[in-house]
Amino acid sequence: MNLEKIVSAIDDVVWGPYMLVFLVGTGIFLTIRLKFLPWRNLWYAIKSVFAKSNDAGGGKGDISPFQSLMTALAATIGTGNIAGVATALVSGGAGAIVWMWVSALFGLSTKYAESVLAVKYREVNSAGEMVGGPMYALKNGLKNKTLGLILAVAFSLFAVLASFGIGNMTQANSISNAVNTSFGVPLWVSGLVMVALCFAVLLGGIKSIGRVCGVIVPVMAIFYIVAALAVIIINSANLPAGLREIFGMAFSVKAIAGGVGGTIVKSMMDGMRYGIARGVFSNEAGLGSAPIAAAAAKTDRASRQGYINMTGTFFDTIIICTLTGLAIASSGMLGTVGADGKLVDGIDLTMLAFQEALGPIGKYVISIGIILFAFSTILGWEYYGERSLEFLVRKRVIMYIYRVVFCLITFVGATTDLSIAWSFSDIANGLMAVPNLLSLLILNKDIAKECFAYQREVIKKEA
Repeated sequence: MNLEKIVSAIDDVVWGPYMLVFLVGTGIFLTIRLKFLPWRNLWYAIKSVFAKSNDAGGGKGDISPFQSLMTALAATIGTGNIAGVATALVSGGAGAIVWMWVSALFGLSTKYAESVLAVKYREVNSAGEMVGGPMYALKNGLKNKTLGLILAVAFSLFAVLASFGIGNMTQANSISNAVNTSFGVPLWVSGLVMVALCFAVLLGGIKSIGRVCGVIVPVMAIFYIVAALAVIIINSANLPAGLREIFGMAFSVKAIAGGVGGTIVKSMMDGMRYGIARGVFSNEAGLGSAPIAAAAAKTDRASRQGYINMTGTFFDTIIICTLTGLAIASSGMLGTVGADGKLVDGIDLTMLAFQEALGPIGKYVISIGIILFAFSTILGWEYYGERSLEFLVRKRVIMYIYRVVFCLITFVGATTDLSIAWSFSDIANGLMAVPNLLSLLILNKDIAKECFAYQREVIKKEA
């Protein structure tokens, strides 16, 4: 067995059913533990994102609560919203969309909880910046300091590795291939442009990243949402049939003669598996990445930022992933077989769905979407990787070296075949979740105490 197959096998284990049960199970536990308050307060959370007073209380921090959310969304909204949804639909059927929603609903509680801990246990670094995330929650929150430090180091190490892979090279590769396919630009040219853009933004640190993400993320989201809605409206006649298929395949367990019944049950299980996996992979609830950005926010209460960052899961999965799924389901392109005799999958399927409705312009819409989504992911993940490295090595000069190396690595990603890099980064990304989820379960009393106090002292007064 060659290295690529070994790495792929490990990847399958890491992202197998046990991990998905751990991720969704933690979300279910926290939802019940918090008396469904993250669900009940979703509208309050959405309003808080856009409220002019979301800096209330003059809390300490480096960027505004809105910029913190946009930084988290920059890293979260990526190629998974375009390619990942299509893959889930092909592998798990149309019903996978429903299970994406299920994972996102419980992911709201997970995202709220991890963001609360990030703000509650954050620290001030040598440069006077707020730093936090699962590693600080584990170090400062766990009573068993040895266990807390071991888990914190493990999370930080996995996060640094993931930042170079899933947060950088794979994204750069998606951008260069999209630009090459749609506009004929050589890979090395795209690589050089990305290096220059990364240097321009990333060398300025979190304040620069926050400013850029505060502009690019809303623009790219609105651009893609409008385009997806256009596809759905154009195909509106097919939408009822598409919705029937989505809900029918998600829940149908009716046995129909012989092996057909087993096929339907298997289809439901596949939809559950791939829908939950792609949903978690897209919104990153439970992986521990987004709370690193939450810790940098200017806020007076941990729950205030917890609710604001929680909406990232709603915007990412309930809105953007859903629109991608409905655009594909209503296009009639799901199940299309390519010239190679295989089902059209991933970005190609999404592009086909948009082209079917919008004509040749559909290809360019998806290409531009990939460029914006993937580049914003690079920006967000640089911050995650830097803060994780800072936890391991408390030297400012190392942080600047990391920024330079991170920028240069984008050229490697843009110009190199990354089949094995995808699996390596996928493994590191998945392993981040283990120490983070343990921190949520161990410190659930801290989360609940803050949640209930905020409900009494703030939300009821504002109601």
